[in-house]
Amino acid sequence: MELSVLEEKKRKERSAKLILLFAMASMTMMFAGITSAFVVSKSRADWLKDFQLPTAFYWSTLVIIGCSVTFHLAKLAIRKDQNSKTSMYLLLTLLLGCSFVGLQFLGFNQIIAEGYYFTGQASSITTTFLYIVTLVHLLHLAGGIISLLIIIYNHFKQKYNSTQTIGIELGAMYWHFLDVLWVYLFLFLFFFK
Repeated sequence: MELSVLEEKKRKERSAKLILLFAMASMTMMFAGITSAFVVSKSRADWLKDFQLPTAFYWSTLVIIGCSVTFHLAKLAIRKDQNSKTSMYLLLTLLLGCSFVGLQFLGFNQIIAEGYYFTGQASSITTTFLYIVTLVHLLHLAGGIISLLIIIYNHFKQKYNSTQTIGIELGAMYWHFLDVLWVYLFLFLFFFK
């Protein structure tokens, strides 16, 4: 028995969402391993006791939460065929995402200005873990920004509308995951540093 076009479309959408969920689960396990190693290594003698997270990390946390909000608003707008609002929210999400990356590098510069280094003889296990956690998150965020650029391109090519939203939905799912992941990492580093 042949599937109707609508049934086939729904099946492909479910498959795409499931693949993304598996990818996010594997990323979660990787970060769980890194943060577990962070906790275990706190018993080392070279662990910094007075280390403070840079203020740029606080601001970047607010910015990435804003990214989730704007991406969600873009998803709601496309479901109502509000193309200009969708464009505005997608571009705002891109701007906020790039601001997040900039704030992360500003945070690294603040850490170095305090005299803490990520590698070499002057480094400590604390700053090395911070560097690894943040760098790995930034690599995943680079994937999010690339997918957002593709979504924006496809949106301007008018590939999305109220009946065709899967690209924006998948992008929003991944972006929300990245946001939750950063908030988790930030809170983890804030309380376990």
